Amino acid sequence: MGRDAAKACENQCFRCRKEAAKHNDKLGSREGAAELLGISVSSLADYELGNTKVIPVDKVVLMADIYNAPELMAWYCSSECLIGKSLEMPSPEIASVERTTMKLLKQLRQGDIEQVKEKLIDITADGIISKDEWADLTEILDYLDGLIRAARELKLIGSKLLNGGADDG
Repeated sequence: MGRDAAKACENQCFRCRKEAAKHNDKLGSREGAAELLGISVSSLADYELGNTKVIPVDKVVLMADIYNAPELMAWYCSSECLIGKSLEMPSPEIASVERTTMKLLKQLRQGDIEQVKEKLIDITADGIISKDEWADLTEILDYLDGLIRAARELKLIGSKLLNGGADDG
């Protein structure tokens, strides 16, 4: 049993439930959480111990909602979902709101935005993207990926905070 407990501690579903238990005593036990989730205790144990290869998406969404853990969906999308693995998803670990805001503001520097905007206009104005413009377009797309990633991370934190989550990340 000790090995199972150690295995569960490494599991995102388990960690999110235990964090949520600080605000809802019923989530402190698998029995209480399983009742709220509408699943069997053994199913929840299998999710938390990694015995289930793929947790049903609807159960991940429900856990994220009941646990107030939007990071659980980010974890699922970035590590379990085949489509999500191929996309840039926010980190399932919630950083501090200050760090995430600074990351977003760094991406939003006025000079950088103006430069990207001008390059994008130059590249697309004629309706044709030539091979010699590909490098600039790749640079713009990388910039936008960073902006999207930072915005998603801030949205994740904001969602958690607005739903009564911890305010220190």
